[in-house]
Amino acid sequence: LVAKASGVHLNDYGCALKIYRREALEDFELYGDMHRFLPIFASMNNGVKIAELVVNHHARQFGTSKYGLSRTIKVILDLITIQFFQRFLKYPMRVFGSVGMLFLGIGTLVGLYLSYIKIVFGESIGGRPLLLFAVMLFLTGVQLIGLGILGEILARIYFDAGKKRPYAIKKVIQ
Repeated sequence: LVAKASGVHLNDYGCALKIYRREALEDFELYGDMHRFLPIFASMNNGVKIAELVVNHHARQFGTSKYGLSRTIKVILDLITIQFFQRFLKYPMRVFGSVGMLFLGIGTLVGLYLSYIKIVFGESIGGRPLLLFAVMLFLTGVQLIGLGILGEILARIYFDAGKKRPYAIKKVIQ
């Protein structure tokens, strides 16, 4: 699941034994339980190629495993977060703006349809659930577009204030 979602194919994401070149993880801020996704972040942030060596795993000698359903849910939620970062960290307006424009467009069309019914046929539209649906879609669209704008502002602050680049420079030729 992790390999399919991230595009980084490894045999074992759970093993914390990993080796990296220093430049692959420079300026890297690790938080929470995201250590298991270091190869994905390294690939995403610096475009490094990932390779792995086979490690022999030995059976647990002491204690019990703490891996259960609750941990699996946390991993899936972290994976969704990484998916979002991979696709939209640089351009959050693309996701929020697209969905917002879709909702705004549908809400407007439904509103125009209801206006047509009111004006041409003189029917009452105040008690129709479709009116509430149109208003909710319209307002949700406006909010999502606003959220996309805020996301763009935050992304620019993230890259500018942190002196981070949305790209990696492999070699400078002078």
